[in-house]
Amino acid sequence: MKKVSVTVPATTANIGVGFDCLGAALTMANEFQFVVVDNDTKLEIIVEGEEADKVGLGENNLIYRSLVQLYQHIQQTPPHLKITIKLGVPLSRGLGSSATAIIGGLLGANSLAGNPLSQTEIMEMAIAIEGHPDNVVPALLGNCLLSVEDRGEWQISQIPWHQDIIPIVAIPNFELSTREAREVLPTEYTRSDAIFNISRMGLLIRGLETNNPEWLKTALADKLHQPYRQKLITGYQEVEQAALSAGAYGMVISGAGPTLLALTNPEQVEPVVKSMMAAWDSMGVESQVRSLAINSLGAKVI
Repeated sequence: MKKVSVTVPATTANIGVGFDCLGAALTMANEFQFVVVDNDTKLEIIVEGEEADKVGLGENNLIYRSLVQLYQHIQQTPPHLKITIKLGVPLSRGLGSSATAIIGGLLGANSLAGNPLSQTEIMEMAIAIEGHPDNVVPALLGNCLLSVEDRGEWQISQIPWHQDIIPIVAIPNFELSTREAREVLPTEYTRSDAIFNISRMGLLIRGLETNNPEWLKTALADKLHQPYRQKLITGYQEVEQAALSAGAYGMVISGAGPTLLALTNPEQVEPVVKSMMAAWDSMGVESQVRSLAINSLGAKVI
């Protein structure tokens, strides 16, 4: 019996100004187990975890579709499989759950097939499936990464993240689809908005590396996507004000949302966590608020 296990970390994308190109792997993860079976059942999917009932169990499952795509790429037929999914990343919350499925399916397939593709080839397939690199690249490689396309080639740059900058994720009990979050964005921007984001992107990169609070407070602003998406997230302004009052450097939307990401120092973690949770609680919104760390390893195959 051939068996492969893959663990893929959650990710937070954009980090404010890095729209569709910047993302970081976090210390929460989904686990996938692939077992080749010798019977007539082509596919069996078992899901464990809090939101298991929301995951499709057929061939349209994103994990299986990604796996099949790799087998098609290498011109092989996928074996009959039993796939077990252990959910640790909330679904449709802006923490890269779809990226974990894509990376998990591709790495599982590659391992079962004898590792015919390189890590770079798997990364390129994942970007093509997802449509943008900000989640799938750090999910595969770990750390905080900037992904830049240049004439069909991808340049991946690690952005140093100071150990004393603590990411806090505030995860509400409502979902927000990526499609809905993209539909509210304008098709054109002013030159001043472009300059605003370009300047803060440079400041964010330096702020993350040096742990400069003033730079981070300025750099976590954005004019390309967050002003338009805030209205889709109940209590955004109240939660932001609570985080800032408790000592956060700033707050941004994690990916397409509705999870909100605050950055702070180790001493302010507890007050920021409690304040963000209390702000949503006062509006009748249940939430999980957790301090995490940057996952430096990326996806793991056993």
